[in-house]
Amino acid sequence: MSLKDRISDEIKAAMKARDKIRLETLRSIKKVIIEKESEVRPHGQDALTPEQEVEIVTQLAKQRKDSIEQYNNAGREDRAEKEAQELAILQEYLPAQMSDDEVEAVIDELIAKTGASGPRDMGKVMGPAMKQMKGKADGAKVQAFVKAKLVGS
Repeated sequence: MSLKDRISDEIKAAMKARDKIRLETLRSIKKVIIEKESEVRPHGQDALTPEQEVEIVTQLAKQRKDSIEQYNNAGREDRAEKEAQELAILQEYLPAQMSDDEVEAVIDELIAKTGASGPRDMGKVMGPAMKQMKGKADGAKVQAFVKAKLVGS
């Protein structure tokens, strides 16, 4: 079952449960999926790949995280709370996030594989790291680990 079909089923359930925030969040996911499908259709692709679907949800989650930070800085805790609830719903559709130990192990492996030895080699590690951990680890967390490893080396 594609993410779009799953979202459609869950929209119906949210309507029946009268869960307004869940309904709004699910509709926003479906809207972006439909927009992306219309972008790829002229290129011969009928539906989005699972990777593209995860990318969409990851992008929406990142937007919510940014909004939460901005609302908290502006003293709008009520809006930040709503965004946090939406973020929790979005995270249900993302793959399980890697632990710090798992991220660190992947980075150690990539540093050994690429022969990176200092801060100038960050790009050698970041590209493959983000490709390997896409959707499974936050980019800022990965960057912090890589920087700590290469500056400390």
